[in-house]
Amino acid sequence: MSRKLVVGDIHGGFMALLEILEKAGVTEKDQIIFLGDYVDGWSQSPEVIDLLIKLGQNQDCVFIRGNHDQLFLDWLESNNENINEEMWFKHGGKATVEAYKTISIEKKREHIQFLKSLRNYYLDESNNLFVHAGFTNMHGVTHEYFQKTLYWDRTLWETVLCMKEDLEEQSPFYPKRLTNYNEIYIGHTPVTRIGASTPQKYANVWNMDTGAAFKGALTIMDIKTKEIWQSQPLPKLYPLEKGRN
Repeated sequence: MSRKLVVGDIHGGFMALLEILEKAGVTEKDQIIFLGDYVDGWSQSPEVIDLLIKLGQNQDCVFIRGNHDQLFLDWLESNNENINEEMWFKHGGKATVEAYKTISIEKKREHIQFLKSLRNYYLDESNNLFVHAGFTNMHGVTHEYFQKTLYWDRTLWETVLCMKEDLEEQSPFYPKRLTNYNEIYIGHTPVTRIGASTPQKYANVWNMDTGAAFKGALTIMDIKTKEIWQSQPLPKLYPLEKGRN
């Protein structure tokens, strides 16, 4: 039986990606939705993208654009208008640039095409929204004026964290933007910041970023059953590297 699976931020953690795919017993019948940030952090961003391309050729995959993916694409295309190189390097970009020093021009072109093909969001048949960061428009992602918001915004997650648990949807204080969708799946902001190590749900928002860029694990989850599978913490897989720590 096919499943719908969602994966949090990978950040160059190729070995962690292999581990969760194996633990979850992923087959070509499964749909996999990747929430973005495939690069920046650990040293195997090229291997991550190679594997994602291969997966996409063999089964139903949805690849969402993360802010780090867009930064890297801009760098590959020498579009420095939106890059503060010093800040980007500090937040994982240096590991990606170093890793691509040995990658052929042909392979870089293939990866550029992959990065250009990423989607800003995905809506499934059950009206579940998958987006890297969030959105601000009360009418939903299709009305978002600034598309970069979809892979940079943190206010959606910050909003649900501040909501009272007993706040009902009928309340005039309930955020209208949440009512557009059944469930919303995001990454971008590690749940480790609130002391968690597994995907967290507040209101109808699931945060799948379990801190793989830092000291946490990479996570894959079955949308229907909410069963999760996690890798080892990334520092155990890359003991000689710092990631984004």
